Amino acid sequence: MSSETPETTGSLADRITKPDVTPDTQPAAATEDGADGAGAQLQGSELNEPDYTVEVKLSDLQADPNNPLFSAKTFEQLGLDERILKGLSKMGFRKPSKVQERALPLLMANPAQNFVGQSQSGTGKTAAFVLNVLSRLDLSPDMQTRPQALILAPTRELARQIVGVIQIMGQFLEGLIIGTAVPADSNTRPARMACSVVVGTPGTVMDMMKKRILAPNDIAVLVLDEADNMLDLQGMGDQCIRVKSALRPTTQIVLFSATFPEHVSEYSKKFAKDPNEIRLQHEELTVEGIKQLYIDCNDEEEKYNNLVQLYGLLTVGSSIIFVRTRNSAAEIEKRMVAEGHTVASLTGGIEGSQRDTVIDAFRSGDAKVLITTNVLARGIDVSTVSLVVNYDIPDHHTPGRPREPDFQTYLHRIGRTGRFGRIGVAISFVSNQEEWNMLRKIQQHFGCQIDRVDTGDWDEVEEVIKKTIKNSRAQANFAANQQ
Repeated sequence: MSSETPETTGSLADRITKPDVTPDTQPAAATEDGADGAGAQLQGSELNEPDYTVEVKLSDLQADPNNPLFSAKTFEQLGLDERILKGLSKMGFRKPSKVQERALPLLMANPAQNFVGQSQSGTGKTAAFVLNVLSRLDLSPDMQTRPQALILAPTRELARQIVGVIQIMGQFLEGLIIGTAVPADSNTRPARMACSVVVGTPGTVMDMMKKRILAPNDIAVLVLDEADNMLDLQGMGDQCIRVKSALRPTTQIVLFSATFPEHVSEYSKKFAKDPNEIRLQHEELTVEGIKQLYIDCNDEEEKYNNLVQLYGLLTVGSSIIFVRTRNSAAEIEKRMVAEGHTVASLTGGIEGSQRDTVIDAFRSGDAKVLITTNVLARGIDVSTVSLVVNYDIPDHHTPGRPREPDFQTYLHRIGRTGRFGRIGVAISFVSNQEEWNMLRKIQQHFGCQIDRVDTGDWDEVEEVIKKTIKNSRAQANFAANQQ
């Protein structure tokens, strides 16, 4: 760290400003209301809800909030197919989460209305849009091979995770066929998508439509997961628009994301006309249950050395190391493997089937340390992740101007640990004044506590981190892995 820094001990807050109140970073007590994300069958996380308020905005001002279906306290109230209820039971769902209570009646009402949901991971959003999709399918012999619902995700990994949720929730629906439209290895693309639900990435879906592999005529529901990310990226946003324009005007548009920056929020309302909306307040979006730390490093080489020192802790559960570029990921992997450490890397530059192999090995625990770029910052749910390392602080960079922190990506990255009320640790590396300023702004933005780790005593570092991960609220098998 630069010698300009006046102090070398204490928290980031102590070294920058003296807050009157230290935020309570302890998570809410765990509950067992169900599962979201990948689900336990795919090594995902249970749903442990913190306390939060769901705000609802209705496009129809005449809607009656006293109507019993304005908020559904049970899945049975929704009139779901018995086979879907059986799938929910198999997943461990007993009652709707708070978000599902408000979202499902609006999503599943007839005639279908557009919907925008801002809801963080762990609140049941994946299950909510999958329930809506399954409830709208016609699985008669004539229709089951015609795509009727399309779910778009920004990455191959998230698309595959959503497919897993549909497979489990819809396992008792006879005639349900799921197609995956993600970047494929050469010569593996089908001649025609003969399925009732398609899950894919925008570019591949658009290409399949253009080549008439995917027929859009019968698609009644379009879902965008991590919608803010897709609509905010110029190339992907254009692809989403072109996919939507190929669908019939009556198609229900459903947008879900953990965050909706203001400019994306305004755009989303043009993408999904007159939507019903649910939102969590901004201050409720910070991830509870995550111990946030930082390490001072003099330069890039010291960053790497500190990462190697952390290796023993990285394998306590599972860990994700986030870097800025593909080249950094490849270089760190190469050096660590050469020194005898077992790590894997996953970036957008890796071939499709190889990416599947890496993420499946990470889910199963065969690979415990994963180096990646922001390609895995969103949506991926692996319950054993107990530690996230921001090797590079997430940033927005405009040539010729100082780098600015990317608050939303920081939130999404550290949200890969401490899943749904569990305990996790996030460590950020700071190696120059610019990174220091970005981390300070992150703390101020979220009103969170980020404590300094003293690397002069690695035994003490290990004790702090292990103590956090072994907290009594942590998942039982984290503790088992540390025995």
